Amino acid sequence: MKMISKEWLKASNDDMLIIEQIINIEHLTHMVAFHSQQAIEKSLKALIEEYEIDIPKIHKLIRLKKILSDKLTIENDELLETLDELYIDSRYPSNMGLLPNGKPTLEEAKEFYEFAQNIFDKVCNQLNITKSEITDEK
Repeated sequence: MKMISKEWLKASNDDMLIIEQIINIEHLTHMVAFHSQQAIEKSLKALIEEYEIDIPKIHKLIRLKKILSDKLTIENDELLETLDELYIDSRYPSNMGLLPNGKPTLEEAKEFYEFAQNIFDKVCNQLNITKSEITDEK
C-alpha cells in the first residue's frame, strides 16, 4: 500500500474517532454530519491514490464515487448528496449544517456515522489494511 493512501485512511480514521466522541450530543449532530462527509471523502481519496487516479480538487462525494465506479460500490447516492449539502452548509455560520427541517436528528447523525464507517471499512478491506495498521505509529 502506498504511504499516501495510508495517510488518507489515517485522516479518515481521525474523523471517525471525533464522531465517536460526539455521536450522542444532540446539539452537535451537524458536526457528526460534517465529519462523516470528511471521513467518506478521505476514504475515497485513499482508494483514488492507491489506483493512481488523479485526485481532483473536489469535495463532492458523488463525483468521487463516479471516479471509483469500477472499483467500489456505494449504494446510497441520496445519503451522499445529503452529506455533501450538510458539509457545505456546516462551514458557514448562517446555516450551521441544516437540513430543510433544521439540524440532523440524533438518529440521522447515527445513520451518517454508520454509513461513513461502512465505506471506511470497505476501503480498508479492499486495500487489505487493518484499523490497527492505520493507528499504529512505527
